[in-house]
Amino acid sequence: MAAVVTATAATVMTVGTAGVAGAAPRQADGLSPDILAIMGKPAYEHAQWGLLEIDDTTGEVIHSQYPNQFFIPGSTAKIVSVSGTWHALGGDHRFTTPVQAVGGRSGSVLDGSLVLVAQGDLTMGGRTKPDGSVDFTPIDHTYADDVPGATLTPEDPLAGLDEIARQVRAAGLTEVHGDVAIDSRLFTSFPGLDPSPTPLIINDNLIDLLTTATTPGQPAELSWRPQVAPYQVESTVQTVAAGGTTDITVTASPDGTHITLSGTIAADAQPTLRVSPVQDPDAFGRTALIEALARAGVTVTAPPTGPNPSGLVPASYDGTERVAAYVSPVYAQYARLILKVSHNLGANLGICLMAVAAGSHQCEDGFAGIRDFLTQAGIDPTKVQLLDGRGGNPVDRVTPDVENEILHYWQGTPEAARFREALPILGVDGSLASACAGCPTCPGKGKVWAKPGSVIGLDAVNQRLAVGAETLGGYLDAGHGRLHTFYLAVNGASTPDIITFFDVLNDLNRIAGLLQEQAEARP
Repeated sequence: MAAVVTATAATVMTVGTAGVAGAAPRQADGLSPDILAIMGKPAYEHAQWGLLEIDDTTGEVIHSQYPNQFFIPGSTAKIVSVSGTWHALGGDHRFTTPVQAVGGRSGSVLDGSLVLVAQGDLTMGGRTKPDGSVDFTPIDHTYADDVPGATLTPEDPLAGLDEIARQVRAAGLTEVHGDVAIDSRLFTSFPGLDPSPTPLIINDNLIDLLTTATTPGQPAELSWRPQVAPYQVESTVQTVAAGGTTDITVTASPDGTHITLSGTIAADAQPTLRVSPVQDPDAFGRTALIEALARAGVTVTAPPTGPNPSGLVPASYDGTERVAAYVSPVYAQYARLILKVSHNLGANLGICLMAVAAGSHQCEDGFAGIRDFLTQAGIDPTKVQLLDGRGGNPVDRVTPDVENEILHYWQGTPEAARFREALPILGVDGSLASACAGCPTCPGKGKVWAKPGSVIGLDAVNQRLAVGAETLGGYLDAGHGRLHTFYLAVNGASTPDIITFFDVLNDLNRIAGLLQEQAEARP
């Protein structure tokens, strides 16, 4: 998933049809009649199909349609960006976020400031399970305003800050006669990255707003998190009769700290999640840390709310005392989150992290990391065009060939299984969890590991949805310990509305499942 304008598992961008011409071949490459029937549906009358399937062991090309032609990738671009970040950092890389005591210390009293040095940790413990893995749900909360059914993981989004606060107290500090600051000098983003990463990220820089129906005619219940001053939330959402309309609108003050929900929720509706962005992540993080310190028994004399006092950040931490450090899960777990739920912020963050790994503080320098990865893997980098990490920029393009080459590369590394398992599994988890809904004989269930991508927008001329791209790339279980790599794309389809758009999603999932069954049946 990558780009949408209304409720789909994707992000927001309006695009037109693909920049490729010509009708898809209807009799080509030995494709089975059931696959050709899908490709021949009216939705694809003016569309371009691309497909490349390769036996990963022998290198035999099983199916090939326009393998070297550019296609709009949608979120399958994340296969490229995550691969680059994984290569630059290493799958076992952990982010260590330190807190330094700046000033003089006398026993349990610090006469100075605590400075949290942000390190680009994507979750800061907010999704970390007891076993060290990173939690996710099939439809992530970051999509709550676009996709029905988004849900929350149970972990506390402030868990990392609470752990830091406990460490500060364990280090013997009980009073800070000064302030708390966030050092966010790690990197600077640029306008091409949307959503824009920040060095400190708490709860994906979002406030979660969960509305639960009560009795018809009564106010709905509201819960929200993380609750950090000065954020205030109020709701006028009313519960209406079962079968009624659920329509909840979220508005916020310019600084994002005063949030209002209005509208209705049906009495028989599931709890409905919405989100509101944190406009100033550094100020938010500073206040959240001061509040966490208070919970841990450490008092700070400075007011807890207000702007981040970046002027207190020293030029160097030489001679300062480290009083806490939060250590993240391994990067492979973050890659799994990004790929499983199509986490756009995490994918864009990877661009910045590659820049940092190369010694730069400018995120745009991170694209060189993708080029370096492709070059060392023996892959022609000109088969990729990207201006972000998530697959949402109008210039983004990939060829089916380059996606297969990347997938093949990982199979030749010690990370092969970990990379493959990081992808959504058809009918099982992540973005493909519901791929087999209503299909008891779902082909390929549990045997296709693949990243989907979507780019849709309004066709105002014909008052329908233009599917700029629907894509799917990954691995097919070919049986007997064999795998096939594949990349499937259609650019330039169209559908009457959002409901029929999901038919396009299901068409690609079904084609992948049929390819898997046919691969497994090969001698």
